[in-house]
Amino acid sequence: MISTQAGPGTCPECGTATVSLRGAPPWCARCEWNLDGYDRAGRAAEFGWSPVDRWTFRLAVRSTRQQYAALAGRSLERAGWGPAAVVTVGVALLLLIGVLALAVAGVWLVFAYPFPNLAVPLGLAMVGLAVALRPRFGRIPPDVDVLTADEAPELHALVAEVAAATGAPVPHVIGVDGDINAYATSVGLRRRRLLCLGLPLWGALDGQARVALLGHELGHFVNGDVRRGPLTQTALTTLGTAADLFRPDHDTRDAGGGIFVLVGEMLGRLLSGTLSRLLFAGHLVLVATALRNSQRAEYLADELAARVAGTAAATRLLDVLLNPESVALVVRKAARGGHGPATWRAGTAAALAGATDRLPLLRQLSVREDTSLFATHPPAGLRHRRLTAGGWRDPAVALTDARVERLDAELRRHYERVGRAVSWAA
Repeated sequence: MISTQAGPGTCPECGTATVSLRGAPPWCARCEWNLDGYDRAGRAAEFGWSPVDRWTFRLAVRSTRQQYAALAGRSLERAGWGPAAVVTVGVALLLLIGVLALAVAGVWLVFAYPFPNLAVPLGLAMVGLAVALRPRFGRIPPDVDVLTADEAPELHALVAEVAAATGAPVPHVIGVDGDINAYATSVGLRRRRLLCLGLPLWGALDGQARVALLGHELGHFVNGDVRRGPLTQTALTTLGTAADLFRPDHDTRDAGGGIFVLVGEMLGRLLSGTLSRLLFAGHLVLVATALRNSQRAEYLADELAARVAGTAAATRLLDVLLNPESVALVVRKAARGGHGPATWRAGTAAALAGATDRLPLLRQLSVREDTSLFATHPPAGLRHRRLTAGGWRDPAVALTDARVERLDAELRRHYERVGRAVSWAA
């Protein structure tokens, strides 16, 4: 609930009564005093040590606000090669070269000397490590139902129309799943573009919000997100994989080897544990660096959504995503009653209308709750604020109610399957 506090709950900066939402530490809704305060109870631990978590949160607050200030009030162009992207691509290239060199050196050790020799097991270990760290280009997830143009012609036509309006390429594959989410990515060695729409979210959105969702997701194919590049997408997981491989096994049940074996095991665990921690620290630094560029790309995807669907629809989409639990509740309740997407949309619209007074505070609170060095998206409140401050846009693609009905009709079988799964969810 929203609580307004007076007296000791008065803002020391402007004298306005502070507010609180969901038990969070109070802040000033007018000047946003204490909105960037660290809420230990309301945040999931990132490192598990409060001083470090507090310090990284402050770093994240500073970089997030600096990025927003740099981007506010101006139209974004395609994301270029900023410092974060240059560092990420450079490190990714070095990692790829390192894995290749590891494989080549391992093969050389296996065949360079007459067999048997001690170089063979070392060479085989190096080749095995290179194989474990090899680039992986992903594949279509097994829970995604691929929709052909013959099965869903209306959806394919709409996606092509939105792609043309945003200047994005048309996806090679369009699919649906049962999540309250949507995403666009590239998979396989040929980097086939995949657009996946979570049906609970898609069905709960009105027509223009659906256009905004498509505009945002298709925008990821042109917004320069460094995480989606063929080189960096795999390299961002390499150091983390290596850290897992070197993480020591602390199972000490076999203690029958004597003191020398025990000491050797302890030294081995110490060395592998240190190497694992160093590799994991490098992984965190690389990911945090890449995500600076990624968050800028999210702002551009939001702008593309507003250009194609209109500012009203793009901001309405952000408000729906601000509270996905509400969407889940609406969809689950309707599905249990045997109702389809038309009821999902009506329930979501009613929930938004009922939260009109709460929404401004929820947007502000997201600035505190969603700020992190490892967040893939900027806080929803800042994304909403930037769209509304950037000038009002009318929709370039309008989706009529009749067309929404045709879209839903061709997905009826998939809606029924997802509805059954959602209705049994806890």
